Amino acid sequence: MIRGHRRQQRRAAVATSASTVLALALLAAAGGAAQASPDGPGGDSGRPATRTVAAPDIDVAAVQQDLKELQSVAEANGGNRAHGRPGYRASLDHLKQKLDAAGFKTTVQEFTSGGSTGYNLIADWPKGGTGATVMTGAHLDSVRSGPGINDNGSGSAGVLETALAVAKADLAPKKHLRFAWWGAEEQGMVGSGHYVDSLSKSELGKIDAYLNFDMIGSPNAGHFVYDDDPAVESVFTDWFRAKGVRTEPSKETNGRSDHASFKRAGVTVGGTFTGAGARKTRAQADKWGGTAGEPYDACYHSSCDDTSNIDEKALDLHSDAIAHAVWTLSS
Repeated sequence: MIRGHRRQQRRAAVATSASTVLALALLAAAGGAAQASPDGPGGDSGRPATRTVAAPDIDVAAVQQDLKELQSVAEANGGNRAHGRPGYRASLDHLKQKLDAAGFKTTVQEFTSGGSTGYNLIADWPKGGTGATVMTGAHLDSVRSGPGINDNGSGSAGVLETALAVAKADLAPKKHLRFAWWGAEEQGMVGSGHYVDSLSKSELGKIDAYLNFDMIGSPNAGHFVYDDDPAVESVFTDWFRAKGVRTEPSKETNGRSDHASFKRAGVTVGGTFTGAGARKTRAQADKWGGTAGEPYDACYHSSCDDTSNIDEKALDLHSDAIAHAVWTLSS
């Protein structure tokens, strides 16, 4: 997650907001996500076109293992996974190998920033709908001062395990599923901005929602939900409420992570967050636990952002929230 808002040039194409469509879809999908029947709508079998499938419980041990592997990549490449450094490309290749093995169609998109070549990893799931798309992403790069395990190995690993869960479930939802890992976010959302700029107006219009996850395992965790779109926001807030967790709107992320690239292009966005360098209030500590007056992540953008800098309970909760949103919004 970058330190502050930086302006990026964006294409003028604006996609129509899908808030109303999403709200109707959520009503239809209450209680779970719908998986398309093999016969599809109007099939000859006489069976219903959809059946309800609950989102899986993402194994936090698997997410933690991903973080250990990203830590190892950093240690083998000068201590970081930053844009323009070998640790970033090694991180991307590591994830790509897992996604290819799971059956995703992966694409590596190149761009240039600061005189260095950067890369986005895009993974499309080949089953399900081919029109409207639910896209889920996280930035994969770290700052140069450390391995970036919470920022943003945590979001990257949570999205990865959700994608692998899609493959394991052999999910075939009504909407197309696309996952992405962005480069050069720490330089000002450069990778996601490049991707958005590469899309035509028609291609942008097919993205029903973009979900962003940047820092989901902060050691002094808060539980924040992006409040950019009411329909998408309610997917998360209702789910957290059912878990007995009270959330707050995510203000610290405003304009500061990759969802901003999509929002500026008119795409509906959402996501969750556990906090960066801002300090937890007394009221928040009373509500969530942790230490009042201390940052959500005291190792934010520092060398100590390693595998010891993770709250496993928060990581588990927010990884499950990713899966819930993907299953629900793609139904």
